[in-house]
Amino acid sequence: MRIAQIAPLTEAIPPKLYGGTERVIHWLTEELVALGHEVTLFASGDSRTSAQLVPMWPKSLRLDGNVRDANALHMMMLEQVRRRTADFDFLHFHLDYYPFSLFARHSTPFLTTLHGRLDLPEHQPVFSTFSTIPVVSISDAQREPVPQAGWVRTIHHGLPEQLLTPVPIEPSYLACLGRISPEKGIDRAIAIAKRCGLPLKIAAKVDRMDRDYFAQKIKPLLDSSRAEYIGEISDREKPEFLSGALALLTPLDWPEPFGLVMIEAMACGTPVIAYNRGAVREVVEHGATGFVVEDENSAVRAVEGAIKLPRTTIRKRFEERFSARRMAMDYLEVYRELIKATEDGFDWMQRPLEARPGRGRVSANSKQSSASPEAAMDASA
Repeated sequence: MRIAQIAPLTEAIPPKLYGGTERVIHWLTEELVALGHEVTLFASGDSRTSAQLVPMWPKSLRLDGNVRDANALHMMMLEQVRRRTADFDFLHFHLDYYPFSLFARHSTPFLTTLHGRLDLPEHQPVFSTFSTIPVVSISDAQREPVPQAGWVRTIHHGLPEQLLTPVPIEPSYLACLGRISPEKGIDRAIAIAKRCGLPLKIAAKVDRMDRDYFAQKIKPLLDSSRAEYIGEISDREKPEFLSGALALLTPLDWPEPFGLVMIEAMACGTPVIAYNRGAVREVVEHGATGFVVEDENSAVRAVEGAIKLPRTTIRKRFEERFSARRMAMDYLEVYRELIKATEDGFDWMQRPLEARPGRGRVSANSKQSSASPEAAMDASA
């Protein structure tokens, strides 16, 4: 199959450091190539890939301080892809709603994976207007604010099985991983660790927009606790960091669309203690790979139980549910369904919502959800 992957230009594929969406695009692209498909990646010129790279800008926009209008470059990229639609059997976009209007008017089948939150008021008219355009969700929870969108499947993220593996090290601290911002709840993680009498290590990026928040809200807490901020880390550093953790704390305060750090922890056999927000119940199997909790008190109570969970079981569940190969196979199934629908004359702009191929279907993997919030509270008490 001739497949185009169209990535945001903000980060390289894969990103140099932090960048969840771009890492997923990289893993998917590499798996599709490994499965024998002819893949073309539209991305920034500093990307690295086994696919054929079509550079849309010399450098990722995050690292190019001269770019002031990122939308202009993304519009240019969409037009460049449009001019080459005949070269591909399928187009897979990772650009939110930007391709909807243009590519719905072309014969080459396509879909968009929506990677972010969808609960903002301005999303309602967008997805009502484009309610027949095929989109994939990264969790069932992500869909809830916009049920009118053209959902064809939920496909959970996956990462390469050997990218992060357990390291034989004695766990001795609690951990946070990812990004420091108000919605990630690092202040709550510090409070949880302090109440448990355990050290906390924070490996996280601080975006420019969150520097004041870090300086004013988080840094003072580090001075009065056993919490240590070690900065942003690479994939090479994560196995030792996560294997050395008794548990990963993710006390979220936003509707997390997926939560890649949770499956990174599971890949290393590390249990996850996460607040019941967004996709958490779909990713964490309560009592098996971690605990889904409601607040600080239940998180503190869950730490003792998490420490006792068999780490080999957690790793096994990661392999069964969250590998990049499983993710790629799920996407290939959707590609084939949409190609067949197009060949059969399906009109994405005109046909009613209920008639779309794959309507309402979810990945088998997405049904491996954990206990209800009520059960989570009872079990962690």
